[in-house]
Amino acid sequence: MREFSFEEVEAATGGFAAKNLVGKGSHGNVYVARLVCGGDGGGGRVRKKKVVVVAVKRASHALGEAKLANEIAVLAAAGEVAGVVNLVGVAAGRREGERMLVMEYMADGSLHDLLHRPTTARQPPPPWPRRVEIALDVAEAVRALHGGEPRVIHRDVKSANILLGRDGRARLADFSLAVKVPAAPGGGGATAAAAGPAPAGTIGYLDPCYTEPGRLGPESDVFSFGVVLLELVSGRKVMDVSASPSSIVAWAVPLVAAGMAREVLDGRLPAPRRAREERAVARVLAVAARCVSEAVERRPAMSDVVAELHAALESAGWPRRPRRRGDAHGLAGTLYRRVVSWGASRLHVRRRRVRTSKIECTEHSGSEGSGAQAQPNYPGSNPRLSNSNKNIFDIN
Repeated sequence: MREFSFEEVEAATGGFAAKNLVGKGSHGNVYVARLVCGGDGGGGRVRKKKVVVVAVKRASHALGEAKLANEIAVLAAAGEVAGVVNLVGVAAGRREGERMLVMEYMADGSLHDLLHRPTTARQPPPPWPRRVEIALDVAEAVRALHGGEPRVIHRDVKSANILLGRDGRARLADFSLAVKVPAAPGGGGATAAAAGPAPAGTIGYLDPCYTEPGRLGPESDVFSFGVVLLELVSGRKVMDVSASPSSIVAWAVPLVAAGMAREVLDGRLPAPRRAREERAVARVLAVAARCVSEAVERRPAMSDVVAELHAALESAGWPRRPRRRGDAHGLAGTLYRRVVSWGASRLHVRRRRVRTSKIECTEHSGSEGSGAQAQPNYPGSNPRLSNSNKNIFDIN
């Protein structure tokens, strides 16, 4: 973890200029910056210096500074976790004791933006394979946090805190409310200590059973993640005051219980065309319903959630994008990432010779597009399933 001076960060953000402001919350602001990293790599090693695009998180008041200090402490303790936004370093603030968080910059915004932005031909809603892949990315991150040492409970899993990288993969961010907790005696879920931070989170995602410090456990994150799953499948906002009921949980769960799960699907997309794809989406919805169960003991562990989502993605025949490694920049790096993202199933070698190979790129009917070609803008009506597969979503 690199330590930057205030002067370095101030210069990199243009004096924290408004044009570099990319995020604003109740506790502080986030700026995009270009910082020089590298140099002394430790142990006598010298790394080549390079300019890296990062995000700088700066608190706007005393309470925000405390939240930011907690975020730095939790991320430093958790170490590098796949599916979690990488911590690049910290920076000294202008005031004594003030610190700023320097993390990797996620240029493609948040899952909330992706799901709820206006739909156009250039910006269609994400297809079903992309949604399941994002769900799996986040589930793996939460599983790793719950299984780590120390165990980390995020407490604010929501679509606005799920960021998207240029490689298309999702990463969990904003650990300002996260806590490190010991496992309860006997391997139970909730923390054994009654003392702890007061319940906190975001309305709509907050576990209704988390009413006192001693009730905090992995199950609270499981509930919040289940809400994100419902949001992914339905495309509906978690709290919609113009709808009745306003809560996505109160709206979706009774429909699923009544065998009307197809009514929950995002009407901006056509229903999956193949039976195996319909079963995969139904499987995701069934997992979501279990995660938001009012009975804490009925909620699955994140390891079970990961297994179900992985099976859903695999059974549908949808390929998964590889995570980008290294610092591939420029045209060559862009071309490489696009080719890899197509997946091996979309490349068909037609003829091989000693010196040359002819490769034909064919469209895979079960996978999403590369993103370069705009998809049609579907009307916002409930999807209609084929008669032969009409009972797939009856998942009581």
